[in-house]
Amino acid sequence: MNIKYLRRKIDKDLLEWKNSENRKPLILRGARQVGKSSAVRELSKKFTNFLEINFENKDHSGAKRLFERHSNPQLICEHLSAIHETPIIAGETLLFLDEIQACPDALSALRYFYEQMPLLHVIAAGSLLEFALQKIPSYAVGRVRSIYMYPFSFVEFLIALERPILLEKLNNATPQNPLNEEVHNQIKELFLRFIVIGGMPEVVSKFVSGGSLLDCQNILDDLTDTFYNDFAKYKQRFPPTRIEEVFSAIITQTGQKFTYSKVDSGANLTQIKEAVDLLKMAGLVYFTTHTSANGLPLSADTNHRYRKLMILDTGIYQRILRLDITKILLDHKIEQINRGAIAEMFVGIELIKAQNNRLPAELYYWQREKEGSAAEIDYIVQKGQSIVPVEVKAGTKGTMQSMFLFLSEKKRRYGIRCSLENFGEFQNIKIFPLYAAEMIMNSDI
Repeated sequence: MNIKYLRRKIDKDLLEWKNSENRKPLILRGARQVGKSSAVRELSKKFTNFLEINFENKDHSGAKRLFERHSNPQLICEHLSAIHETPIIAGETLLFLDEIQACPDALSALRYFYEQMPLLHVIAAGSLLEFALQKIPSYAVGRVRSIYMYPFSFVEFLIALERPILLEKLNNATPQNPLNEEVHNQIKELFLRFIVIGGMPEVVSKFVSGGSLLDCQNILDDLTDTFYNDFAKYKQRFPPTRIEEVFSAIITQTGQKFTYSKVDSGANLTQIKEAVDLLKMAGLVYFTTHTSANGLPLSADTNHRYRKLMILDTGIYQRILRLDITKILLDHKIEQINRGAIAEMFVGIELIKAQNNRLPAELYYWQREKEGSAAEIDYIVQKGQSIVPVEVKAGTKGTMQSMFLFLSEKKRRYGIRCSLENFGEFQNIKIFPLYAAEMIMNSDI
């Protein structure tokens, strides 16, 4: 049974890479199960020949030995072609090296493909790729190109549902030009389902093909087990239980500054920090770092001691916590679910997905650096040469004291509120619905 491929925004990037003249070997980076291999296989339909090597597949052990013994790409391709009975011809063949972290020699060989066979299309990917890259930091600087891949965004979800009219109306909406209330409510209903199921491709595919929410919940359980089972692969002699404890602490502290001392573990501070870094490298955890937001770049004003952490997907998040999805789906009461943290988490993830996928994503928040002050802004983003504060409200109401304080102190022209409201504006606040969080980065306000 063939599973229908659901289009992704990365498809356009892959096609541009295929057709570019100054092409480099491409590395797809991202967590397990976000759709890297599927996207490459879809691209392969544009080629005459396609050869996929999976270095975790025992049937491909010969390929692994080949890369371990040779660094000459012409020789490697000649042998691979013979072994797999597939022509490897520059301009006609796509060579896909999957789970390449299991063969560091193949990762190192990418530079030679660029130098000696620049016309051959080569893509590498891996679920725990960052661990291998850390061991060979100068493996191919300037000789490869990276693209970061994430779970489905809400816009990709609408595309998968084949709702082009809703998508067109959403793309044309602005704070000055709100949606018709009926359209807003239709999109909001789909958004509430998306928050529950999340953006992991297998779950989205099941849902859009007619699967029930229960089916989706079961797949989320399976995916969670896969992530937990992977913890043993993160680092030798590092107890997987330590990583699991830290992962659980990140989930329970979502929406607040991460406090290492709250981790229920016998590990010391160094071990906990190392576990956090391992989870980030695996693509399971995203950082939101404190910035003073006094100027650009935002990274120049950061304080790395103050960070918020969240996992990669709202579906997995709600499933691990066993949240009451009835309140979300029927009552539309996101603010009552885990203190509204899932709404803030959703917006942060969408902001990450909307960034330049050739660079590691960065998220920032602001908290007034004054003793006794509770002023805090959920996200600080850069739009052009402007610094824009973004406040997330899980419902349709909420005070904006921190926002107005920030705008006054930093002398910024406007701020953005994300909520369950329709597009709109009041005073110097632009309102974006939660489901339009991605548009914050892409729209011309």
